[in-house]
Amino acid sequence: MRILIDIGTPPQVHLFKNIIWNLEGEGREVKITARDSQITLYLLDTYGFKYEKVREGTPQIYRKILNIPKADYRIYKIAKSFEPDILVSFGSLYLAHVAKLIKKPHIAFEDTEGSREQYWLYAPFTDAICTPTCFKAKINPKKHVRFNGYKELAYLHPNWFKPDSSVLDDLDLAKDDKFTIVRFSSWDASHDIGQKGFKSWEERINFIKTLEKYGKIFVTSEIPLPKSLERNRLTIPPEKIHDLLFY
Repeated sequence: MRILIDIGTPPQVHLFKNIIWNLEGEGREVKITARDSQITLYLLDTYGFKYEKVREGTPQIYRKILNIPKADYRIYKIAKSFEPDILVSFGSLYLAHVAKLIKKPHIAFEDTEGSREQYWLYAPFTDAICTPTCFKAKINPKKHVRFNGYKELAYLHPNWFKPDSSVLDDLDLAKDDKFTIVRFSSWDASHDIGQKGFKSWEERINFIKTLEKYGKIFVTSEIPLPKSLERNRLTIPPEKIHDLLFY
């Protein structure tokens, strides 16, 4: 069996990594297409995956829409050459379109009720949409497959993940130290339309000062940090964050 998997964001690397290793261990052939978004390619390289970059990450909604035909065509060419038996993604509209074109089944995973604009672009071309049971949005019942769990268990379940406590030494932390990790989003994803967060860096900094009462603060950010928060920047490699959270 040949499986084509499209990966668009860093969390999707974690979602699919054990699945890919297990499939390959059973003798299946897996082809990965990927988007150059944030640290997606970095993680794929770190875990030793071979992939084909088919699109760039872009925050502008209009550019994403304009890039759909180009990305579809690139994946279509790869699919025609690879000849997959099945296509799998986390709600990839591009892979769904290609699956329909080559007349092969597409299985999509989904857990975000707010991604309705993407849902309408991939759902008509998808054979099964798998969500956790907590997913409340109404989708096509003929395609909806619910499972008891969360996508995070695909990479954080004890069967797959054993935290490395040496990450504490990297950050000069003791085992019982209290700390908080804060992530500032750029709020430019398509599912962020109509949503809002902090209005200014003053609000963010005041929020950090409030949290500092309870322990050390580490910050990651999709947007440039002001100098006053540089001392809080989380400096460990991205693939070690799960070790820090679950040591």
